[in-house]
Amino acid sequence: MIREIVHDPVFLAMRSEPAAADDLRTAADLLDTLADNKETCVGMAANMIGVLKRIIVFDDDGVYMTMFNPEIIRCGKPYSTTEGCLSLIGEPRPVKRFGSIKVRWQNENFETRIKTFTGRPAQIIQHEIDHCNGILI
Repeated sequence: MIREIVHDPVFLAMRSEPAAADDLRTAADLLDTLADNKETCVGMAANMIGVLKRIIVFDDDGVYMTMFNPEIIRCGKPYSTTEGCLSLIGEPRPVKRFGSIKVRWQNENFETRIKTFTGRPAQIIQHEIDHCNGILI
C-alpha cells in the first residue's frame, strides 16, 4: 500500500526501534511507496511513512532491496557531497559520506547478511540509515 510521506522534522528526528518479523507489512508498504515516487526518490526509511522501525529500501543499481536493522560496520573513502530528501523541503544540503561501506542487516527471512557497497548504493544506504538514527541532512 502506498503511504503518505512524513514531513514533520520532530518525528523524523526520533530514533527508530529494531524491526522484527511482524514488520514485513511495513516493508512492503515502504517498497510500494518508493516505487510510486521513483521519479524523485531512490531510497526510503520506515520513518518517512510514519513508522519508527529500522527498515530501509533502496534502488541498488536497478533492483529494489530491503534491509531490516541495517548497520554500517566499516567505512572508507570519505567525501563531501550534497543530498536532497523527499521528506524534507528545500534545496540539497551538504553532507559527508563514504565511498565504500560494509553493512550488516537482516533480509526478509531475518537472516543476517553482510556486504560491501560502493558508489551510489553506498551513499543511498548511508542516507537511509541516518534516517533510522534520527539524523536529518
